[in-house]
This record gives sequence, C-alpha cells and structure tokens, in this order.
Amino acid sequence: MTNIAICAPATPITREQADALNELVAAEFPMHNVTFHDQCFELDGHFAGPDLRRLEALLECANDPAYDAVWFAKGGYGSNRIAEAAVAQMNTAARAKTYVGFSDAGYLLAALYRHGIGQSVHGSMPVSARSEGGREAVRRVLRWFAGDNSGLEPSVDGKTPVAAFNLITLSMIAGTPMMPDLSGHVVMVEEVSEHLYSIDRLFFNLAGSLPRVAGLRLGSVTNVPENYREFTQSPEEIAKFWCARAGIPYLGRAEIGHTSANRVVPFGLASPSKAS
Repeated sequence: MTNIAICAPATPITREQADALNELVAAEFPMHNVTFHDQCFELDGHFAGPDLRRLEALLECANDPAYDAVWFAKGGYGSNRIAEAAVAQMNTAARAKTYVGFSDAGYLLAALYRHGIGQSVHGSMPVSARSEGGREAVRRVLRWFAGDNSGLEPSVDGKTPVAAFNLITLSMIAGTPMMPDLSGHVVMVEEVSEHLYSIDRLFFNLAGSLPRVAGLRLGSVTNVPENYREFTQSPEEIAKFWCARAGIPYLGRAEIGHTSANRVVPFGLASPSKAS
C-alpha cells in the first residue's frame, strides 16, 4: 500500500475534484491510499489559505512518516511564497518521500531537488481527475507510484539526469536560492497561456542561466494568446534561436505540458517509483 498525502501549496481544489480522484483510485488502484488535507479546499483570495496555512499543511504531509509521497493538488500560483521556508523545516521523514506536481509546483520541486530532499517528479495533479483526458494523465502518475515506468517521458533513458519545468516558473527560479544545479541535465520546458514575445523573453533570461546543461527539450506550448502583431517565430524556432545563442544543444520535443499527454519526469536519473 502506497500512502499518498495531498496538499495544495498554491490554489484550492473542489470537493468534487477530490471525489473524482478518490473514485479513480478505488476503482483502479487499490494498492494506493490517498488522503486529502483539509487545507486543499480552503480559500483566501487567490490562494488555498494564507501562506502560513499552506506552509503548515505541506509540512504536516511531508514530515509525517505515515506517508510515502506528497502529491500537490493543483498549480496556479503561490508555491514560491512558501518553498524556501518549507525545505528549511523538513525532517528525516520528508527526505525519504516522493513529491509530484508540475506547473507552479515547479518552485517546490526545484527547492527540494536543490536540497536533496526526496524525489522530485514532474507529473500531472489530482485536479485533472474529472475530465476524460485528465484521468489518463493522472493514471500515468498512479501507475508510476506503483513502479510502472510506462508513463515516463519517452526520452528519459536513465543515463542522463533530467528535470522538467514550466518555462515561466524556471525563468523565475533562475538566480534565486531555489535554483538547483542543473549542470549536465537535459532540461525540459513547457508553457501555457503566454504570448510568443513573452516566451522569447523567458528564453532570453534562461539562455544566460543554463550554460552547462546537457541539452534542452521543448514540451507543448498551448493556449498562446493572439497578439496585435504577428511575432513570426514559432515556439520551437524561439527555443532553437536561444539555444544556439547560448550554446545549449537543442534536442527536440518532449511530451510534457498542460495537456492530457503530459508525461512523468523524475528529476535526476529515472528509476522505478521510490513510493512503490
């Protein structure tokens, strides 16, 4: 039995979304037990409770030896406000756990990875369990928790360390105390709901921050707003341009992003789930 704690370091989910995950687990994954922290459903303006409440809930889940993993309920925005304080207060039990999420949760994954706390994993989150496509993305994570690597991003080979982030999240992390050492890593990035000129700006910032990586892969770039003037370069052309400028090998596409095709990427060297 894998005991998985779910908390919301950024924005809240609904009881209906939690019920959808509970039903999926009960029907298809009896080897797992998921527990939603009550904080997941709290609301304080934009956030799932005030900063201190979200921090306390995360630490309760991470530091409790009864749980094997912490799964972040939803992205949005807010994990960065508590990430540094969280890693500073994590105990020995927290260091043995798996942490799964993506998008805004990348702040926490980065901070955990920097400090060598547990296994950071890019993967879809419980909020997606209500839609048909979302359920399949969630299934990939649940299978991975059980030691099934079929949902890994196809380029992950266990030979070169990897990490995966939302582009704007990684750009914001660069130069902060949350930024891990990604030397020698293949870095995968994806984006959603950003103008093409903003994507170009984000790559400009990263081009000077990732000079020693093994390469970069571009995931999906979706829901791009229409600008009043055509940018003329596609997301992949932008990625190739800045990789060439910085001397970073561009390695092609990755199957990650804000879509139902989102794949699992364990940070570092891939291995069967540590929670299994």
